[in-house]
Amino acid sequence: MTQTPAAEVQTVDFWFDSTCPFAWITSRWMLEVEKVRPVTVHWHVMSLSVLNEDRDLDPGYRKAMDRAWLPARAATQVWDRHGDEVLGRYYTAVGTRIHDQGNKDFEAVIAEALAELDLEPGILEAARTDALDERMRASHQEGIDKVGDDVGTPVVAFGGTAFFGPVMTRIPRGEDAGRIFDGAVAMADFPYFYELKRSRTTSPEFD
Repeated sequence: MTQTPAAEVQTVDFWFDSTCPFAWITSRWMLEVEKVRPVTVHWHVMSLSVLNEDRDLDPGYRKAMDRAWLPARAATQVWDRHGDEVLGRYYTAVGTRIHDQGNKDFEAVIAEALAELDLEPGILEAARTDALDERMRASHQEGIDKVGDDVGTPVVAFGGTAFFGPVMTRIPRGEDAGRIFDGAVAMADFPYFYELKRSRTTSPEFD
């Protein structure tokens, strides 16, 4: 009796900024995809603060970008000390608090996430400095180099190609998540395919 060979596991690289609600939804989608397709996600730091630091922004968004430095620096500290697998678990702990629970006190969120994962509390203090900004910027640039600098987070890369998004306002579950991934893979096979877009009419929901 012959056995059907196991499907080769595909690596998906995912760049995120912890503060972005759309990246959060896309990241939860990728965790669902892991359950129904032979993929494994590797997590990378991206920074909306870096992306927007030289741009002319309205005051409200500039304030948000100024606040977003701390979460990106904390994520970089976790990644530098513990690698991308722990970074992924840290992102879940932080994102759950920021997005699902609506806690925008980033210092408290980071401290709680570090405690939950039994990581060094000193990471928060280190994140108040620019000690690892060079590494954070390099990770950010690695993602941007794959898709261009006119997009943001998330960036998803696999099989030699990459794209910004997909941007969703709900988290697809089960086979729905797999079907969306299959569609993304199919479109990414064509090097001349760039964009498919419609205006958003709903706000993010994290159920």
